[in-house]
Amino acid sequence: MEKNLRQTHSHIPRVVLYGPESSGKTTLAEALAQHYQTEWVEEFARDYLQKKWEEQQAVCGLEDLPIIVEGQLERENQKAAQAHKVLFCDTNVLVTRVWSETHFDGHCDPAILEVSKKLNYDLYLLTGIDVPWVKDDLRDRPNDRQSMFDHFKRTLDEMQKKYLILEGNPVARLNKAIAFIDPLLKMQ
Repeated sequence: MEKNLRQTHSHIPRVVLYGPESSGKTTLAEALAQHYQTEWVEEFARDYLQKKWEEQQAVCGLEDLPIIVEGQLERENQKAAQAHKVLFCDTNVLVTRVWSETHFDGHCDPAILEVSKKLNYDLYLLTGIDVPWVKDDLRDRPNDRQSMFDHFKRTLDEMQKKYLILEGNPVARLNKAIAFIDPLLKMQ
């Protein structure tokens, strides 16, 4: 697995939408990409796991996580080659790591742990849980939102990653993110 887990070098900043399920990551990634007229990386896990659910009525297992990490990074590398100014990633390997830890009693594949420490991102946008939780085939933690958010935040703090917490309605989140990203882009 690890040989396939390399980021393509790019001069553009990479910003990750990061946080618990149903916290507005995809909505914000799409809006930011539209605002900056650039690319965004769609979440591989959503497509992969939805297909698994529809074909097998099965949920995510530990065996799926390396596939998800490889698929997400492949999508990211493809979009990095097409993007300009900035690339927005709707999740990344660190999201998969946290998901694994919270869903499998603290366990995460050692290769995923290692990769989560090596990949470089310029900013994490941690999406708050102050938006309604929306049920779908894949979401499974409506009553654990606060503990999930806390685990996501704690992981960023422990890894000393640069992040911004986004709360409020979609417009407020978008405006706060833009106000933080604009200076980042001027430094490039």
